[in-house]
Amino acid sequence: MYILLRGKKLALTCSQEADRPRLKNQGRRRNLDFSTSETHPNSFHCVDAVSHPTRQRRRKRTCTMAGVASTLAKKRALAAGFGTNANASKYLNQDFESLRSECLSRGSLFTDSTFPAEPASLGFNELGPRSSKTRGVQWKRPGELVSSPEFIVGGASRTDICQGGLGDCWLLAAIASLTLNEDVMARVVPAGQGFGRGEYAGIFHFQFWQFGEWVDVVIDDRLPTKNGELMFVHSAEGNEFWSALLEKAYSKLNGSYEALSGGSTTEGFEDFTGGVSEMYDLRKAPRDLYRIISKALDRGSLLGCSIDITSAFDMESVTFKKLVKGHAYSVTGLKQVDYQGQVERLIRVRNPWGQVEWTGAWSDNSPEWDELDPTEREDLHLQMEDGEFWMSFQEFLRQFSRLEICNLTADALSEDGLSHWNTIKFHGMWRRGSTAGGCRNHPNTFWINPQYKITLLEEDDDPEDDEVACSFLVALMQKDRRRYRGQGQDMHTIGFAIYEIPEEYRGCQNVHLKKDFFLTHSSCARSETFINLREVSNRLSLPPGEYLIVPSTFESGQEADFVLRVFTEKQSETEELDDIISADLEDEDLISEDDVDDAFKSMFAQLAGEDMEISVRELRTILNRVVTRHKDLKTDGFSMESCRTMVNLMDKDGSARLGLIEFQILWNKIRKWLVIYREYDMDKSGSMSSYEMRLAVESAGFKLNNRLNQVLVARYAENEAIDFDNFICCLVKLEAMFRSFQQLDKEGEGVAEMNITEWLYMTMCG
Repeated sequence: MYILLRGKKLALTCSQEADRPRLKNQGRRRNLDFSTSETHPNSFHCVDAVSHPTRQRRRKRTCTMAGVASTLAKKRALAAGFGTNANASKYLNQDFESLRSECLSRGSLFTDSTFPAEPASLGFNELGPRSSKTRGVQWKRPGELVSSPEFIVGGASRTDICQGGLGDCWLLAAIASLTLNEDVMARVVPAGQGFGRGEYAGIFHFQFWQFGEWVDVVIDDRLPTKNGELMFVHSAEGNEFWSALLEKAYSKLNGSYEALSGGSTTEGFEDFTGGVSEMYDLRKAPRDLYRIISKALDRGSLLGCSIDITSAFDMESVTFKKLVKGHAYSVTGLKQVDYQGQVERLIRVRNPWGQVEWTGAWSDNSPEWDELDPTEREDLHLQMEDGEFWMSFQEFLRQFSRLEICNLTADALSEDGLSHWNTIKFHGMWRRGSTAGGCRNHPNTFWINPQYKITLLEEDDDPEDDEVACSFLVALMQKDRRRYRGQGQDMHTIGFAIYEIPEEYRGCQNVHLKKDFFLTHSSCARSETFINLREVSNRLSLPPGEYLIVPSTFESGQEADFVLRVFTEKQSETEELDDIISADLEDEDLISEDDVDDAFKSMFAQLAGEDMEISVRELRTILNRVVTRHKDLKTDGFSMESCRTMVNLMDKDGSARLGLIEFQILWNKIRKWLVIYREYDMDKSGSMSSYEMRLAVESAGFKLNNRLNQVLVARYAENEAIDFDNFICCLVKLEAMFRSFQQLDKEGEGVAEMNITEWLYMTMCG
């Protein structure tokens, strides 16, 4: 929907009404009731007190609005390259170059007020202000700790990352992986910063991928110390500080140092690359794992493997054949060779320590190499670096426990020859009462979760077992949960389900599938489990076709923002499914006084008094007296504000009062909406839940998208329940807004143009 103001350049956004006061029933009693035997709950038509011939002649008008303006700014920013690694967003609007230049010109060292050298930056519990672990902490700059500090000494290496008193080994393992890939390292640690003359001003910056975009995080170099030593990560080289500063920047991004305690290495992988990770238990390896690894290497993905430990005593213990338990290895290559007349699959593994190597079959000096052609043997050996070794693929599956693959996106791949995934991402949210439906264990609410359609167009070039299938990867990530740890919250348990879209819905847009669909259709794929990690990802394979992805938390009513990413090997089409905004509005101009029966006229005369019109106050009295007679309805009564909205909706002559015809039309609406209210109050509690409200609003003729449903719940629900008066007020407000827009949209193109007078009149009277 667009609203254009003529003559003035004003930026306007629609806003909700201010919350109205709740008023109890008051006024004189009148003999009036909503009840009628002629109501039809499944009809969108108004129900009159008696039938009349003009009912058959009524026409419906459909008013449709497309909410696109809110996405334009984001699209323009993306098109301009903002949020890429080359043009990262400025975190908290801090620009490194300008801040450093300012400090250099003043001859002062940078002090970061957004992440101050104070207890709150350390943590909230074990590292909280009253914790014994934070007593005696002093924040010092590197120049106060050593005489000649360096940013990086002799290139970044694994010995630059030594863990301190923070349980963030998951992060340090990911940082260590940076040292193995210069291109990835350069994306996270920008060049041109250090402690040299002319460049040092006590300020540094690092870049991280966060939920779909790269952000540039600025910090000062005041680091927490105890007894003159760094508290957290540090380098074996006492005068090297890049890893400690990187950890501080990542802590700032997540709210505090303590927010980094506990996590998965894949989380760090993704924030340093923008890729998507998947993990395999090698004891349950898929039959096509060799093919998966081969394709991952072709795409420049980062691959790591490790051997599980059963106790702390196992950590970095060495097996009989010189493999280190609990240690991170890298997978660097695959090769098939002709060995004793059969094809032997080999895999190349690298120990980043470069000291301890595999001594089993296909190790550097094993006899298996003697069986190969000398040229091939020499070629394979020349490809190895220090710490690398070959082993058979089957032996790899037996010896190692886990494999992690971080698939890089196209922008992270520097080699033109590398193939890459096609990547699509969506930003969504779960909100209590509107889009937080929980998993399939909650059939009444599961359907309200956000829904996304993926159309798989092309099958794989080399499918397993000649199956016609399309490989793709779905990754669901919840946003910013570490930031809420200080408030006692943590990661939600999340997952997703995938459904094949039936023929009757194929090719459809603007359709949010409802409860009945999910009650009668089973999922065709799903995440392996719902788990309380930041991201859940699964590699899947399905025949070409249209599919529906439904991301959710395990429990209903849990709120979070999320990003859903879909990676496909071949071209695909993906879109969010959401109802188009529209309303079926009755044409009320065809009702005349002759269509009103005598009984209703008599009743109106009694209610309206001598002036034969009903004022706002009189309407409030009438409605509140009537509603008290319906003991099955929960209500606090209609307010003056809601009754004023009703009068404004129906008032055709500008008198701010309702005449006979206007009151007849309003009365019919309320009676019709009462039937709908009772129908969708499924548990007969007297009020509606938020998801019942969503169905009822649609039954009343209004189709709204997820965003608007969230607004309605926030505006009209009290303790997650909607009572009768709020339901009526909601529908009255919706109809008034649709009719106002329809009058202004003179060309029927979804654009309303008005001058400032018209805008003020509409907003003041609406």
